[in-house]
Amino acid sequence: MKKADFIMNIALMPIDFVVLFLASISAYYLRFSDSITQLRPVLYEMPSHDYLILTLQMAIFGIFIFALSGFYTMTSKKLTTELPKIFTGVSMIVIFLVLAIFLQRELFSSRFIIIFGWALAIVYLSIIRLIIFSIRDYFFKKGYGLAKVIALGEANNRQIIIDAYKKNPRLGYQVVGEIDDVKELMKSSVARDLIKEKQIDSIIQTDSSMSKDETLDLLTFCQENHIALKYVASLFQTQNINLNLSSVGGWPIVEIKASPLDGWRRVIKRIFDLIVALFLLIILSPLFLILAIVIKSTSLGPIFVSLDRVGSKDQKFKLYKFRSMIKEAHKLKKEMMVYNERSDGPLFKIKDDPRVTKFGRWLRRTSLDELPQLFNVVKGEMSLVGPRPHEPEEVSRYQRGYKKLLAIKPGMTGMAQVSGRSSLPFSEEAKLDIFYVENWSILLDLIILIKTTKVFLKNDEAC
Repeated sequence: MKKADFIMNIALMPIDFVVLFLASISAYYLRFSDSITQLRPVLYEMPSHDYLILTLQMAIFGIFIFALSGFYTMTSKKLTTELPKIFTGVSMIVIFLVLAIFLQRELFSSRFIIIFGWALAIVYLSIIRLIIFSIRDYFFKKGYGLAKVIALGEANNRQIIIDAYKKNPRLGYQVVGEIDDVKELMKSSVARDLIKEKQIDSIIQTDSSMSKDETLDLLTFCQENHIALKYVASLFQTQNINLNLSSVGGWPIVEIKASPLDGWRRVIKRIFDLIVALFLLIILSPLFLILAIVIKSTSLGPIFVSLDRVGSKDQKFKLYKFRSMIKEAHKLKKEMMVYNERSDGPLFKIKDDPRVTKFGRWLRRTSLDELPQLFNVVKGEMSLVGPRPHEPEEVSRYQRGYKKLLAIKPGMTGMAQVSGRSSLPFSEEAKLDIFYVENWSILLDLIILIKTTKVFLKNDEAC
């Protein structure tokens, strides 16, 4: 995803809200201007205060309609594709307004305002899009905001893509590296340095002779390094649902996205996490105090522990929990590894861990020890729902493809926790979390949160 696309899509929503509001206000004052009233006398005039409230409501509703219509998806936008969407989106708003007027006739009866509001909204939105796209294209031509890509494939094939990006900077891409094949990519120090410095947004594959094994190696490489993969459409056969389709140099190009969680979806998820986490911290503060007193009075050591975990895109952070083990229990972990019951993957688990205190065992059984992770959510290190957060040494032992779990923020709960908790084999747990990463939606988050409540009430022991 290009940073320019992200910024523009984030900015468009408040801009569209203002534009819809201004179009409605313009239609209102135009209707009651002297030139119009002389041609068509006013039979009924809605009070300006009432009209203002109705306009604000319709602008909010309009943004909701636009969002459902795909106005703010994280794809490169063109005026030719935006204009039909603007016409359709504004028309849908007007249809709903007419239905509301039909059901509540007391709203107002001015067809003139509705028609002019519809026309002005289309004109205003189109002009704004033209201005924004012109500004974006100007910066692209100057070399600002371009996404950095590596062209991968046979020289003649990749040159077509390189030339297309050079001739048309409005596409928003700049080729910063050329590599012949996947093996060279894996060995390339230049590619590693660019990825490490976050100077690469995606790799575009142009070689139609790539084998199945090379295809899998390339896809895994991109997933593990959290970069997008683009390829000529005829290269791979895939059923991945997170695809963007475009055309470059006459070739159909497909982009595989790690997750649908981007743009405004990411913003909405963050806002939801922040509001819910702050609310829970406030209402649960008496419980926090009680648990803190019991922990401190029943065993030596701090109330909270901070554990090393790996978050989104390999970012390390400190995960907070109520202490459920004896003081400095982590120093005994190496000695306890011989008793590890999880031989199916990188995780460490002992059912009757002798390091766990008596009260700590109850905390774990009720999952109350995990409540301090709400602070991680507020800080933006975690989400309410997401893949299970793993330790750095566990991540270092990930099998092929598992690093896709790090494409988004880890969660306090997730599909693995509500589908078997710690009793699941690691491979099954990873599959469930990867499914969540690839199929994220607000509805899925709500379903998982509801199921989490049911699991909590059953008092299943968490890991």
